[in-house]
Amino acid sequence: MPMRILGIDPGSVYTGYAVLAIEGNKLLPLANGRWHLRGSSIGQRLLQLQENLQDLIEVQRPSVAAVETVFVQKNPNTAIKLGQARGVILCTLARYALDTHEYTPATIKQTLCGNGRADKEQIGWMVGRLLGMRPAPEADAADAAAVAICHHHHAPLRRLKAAQQ
Repeated sequence: MPMRILGIDPGSVYTGYAVLAIEGNKLLPLANGRWHLRGSSIGQRLLQLQENLQDLIEVQRPSVAAVETVFVQKNPNTAIKLGQARGVILCTLARYALDTHEYTPATIKQTLCGNGRADKEQIGWMVGRLLGMRPAPEADAADAAAVAICHHHHAPLRRLKAAQQ
């Protein structure tokens, strides 16, 4: 089975996901989309997030996972909810013993677009071009695919650094 990268763009209402397969030098999209987490409480939405992620892992069997880190939020309540969603994601990935890597939004944007301040439209366009997806996936799914692509580009350097230590 080719290596599969699970990319996740965390959110407490919308969480983007993408699973990409590596075949030679090609990245092939196997699954992508976003989960709209519904419910009147954050607990209900976090439970949906965990169940959706478990289902995705069990169906797609990724080899490795990459998750976007939290960026500085102006609203503390939003930052806390995003942190809670990331906690559920990281805990679920650990349950499946997936090797998990984290990337800042600026690193992801720099890797894909050559500009750490690229906007969502630029990210979507690059994801569509790199994965041959027309039309490009919607914003949260494109962001998740961007995380996976970023990991694909950074993984060889990480392995080299680990070997030198």
